[in-house]
Amino acid sequence: MTPRADILKDVVADLRIAASFVTIMPVASSKPSGDSAIARATWALPVAGLLVGLAGALAYKIAIRLGLAPNLAALLTLATTALITGALHEDGLADTADGLGGGYTRERKLEIMRDSRIGTYGVCALILSFGLRWSALVAIASPWGVMLALIAAHAASRAGVPAFMSLVPPARRDGLAASAGTPPGRSVAIAFAVGTLALALALGPAKALVGLVLLSIAGLTLARLAIRQIGGQTGDILGAFEQACEILILLVAAAFLHAGG
Repeated sequence: MTPRADILKDVVADLRIAASFVTIMPVASSKPSGDSAIARATWALPVAGLLVGLAGALAYKIAIRLGLAPNLAALLTLATTALITGALHEDGLADTADGLGGGYTRERKLEIMRDSRIGTYGVCALILSFGLRWSALVAIASPWGVMLALIAAHAASRAGVPAFMSLVPPARRDGLAASAGTPPGRSVAIAFAVGTLALALALGPAKALVGLVLLSIAGLTLARLAIRQIGGQTGDILGAFEQACEILILLVAAAFLHAGG
């Protein structure tokens, strides 16, 4: 096999791994763990996010074509993206809110985050997440604007995950965050470049810069909180990070993309 064929094979494998971790699509026969495959494939997370965003945009377009109002179309869009991802990130957000908000010790916080039951903090976090995202999509309204916003939000929100994983150590010795490993610098750089490009093309350079600043602030805030309270990051923390970034980008888009534009 030629070097070019080897590179193409690795790219396809990374895309399949990334898609299998952020969606429920059966694109990989198994989810590798305990080696460098997952960490290497993190560069492809924003690409997988792009596909999720396009699926949501398609759902919105179809709903509008069928004569549904933007508020109903936005709700169906969020339902579509949650279905495709298996609500993985929403689950992480809820567990993070319950753990960091409800526990008094590091051990108790981690225990709560592993509990499949949802508490008051988790419910409130999900209501805020869906409410803010729904409001942003309704404010944008136009199918073209919604598509641009969803592409930017779903790609950029996952583009920072490799950097977050590299900078914040795992809180546990077991679990998804620990088994995935530390993404190499190349994967971090590629993911950042893909996410930045998606932001710039969808929202324009100026709005992309605003988005990057907000995402950086969100990442640093969550990283500091996670390190202080539980000693590092977990899969749930990564899910909460994605949700926070997705919300911020949609709000930025809503602030600049006008209905009908």
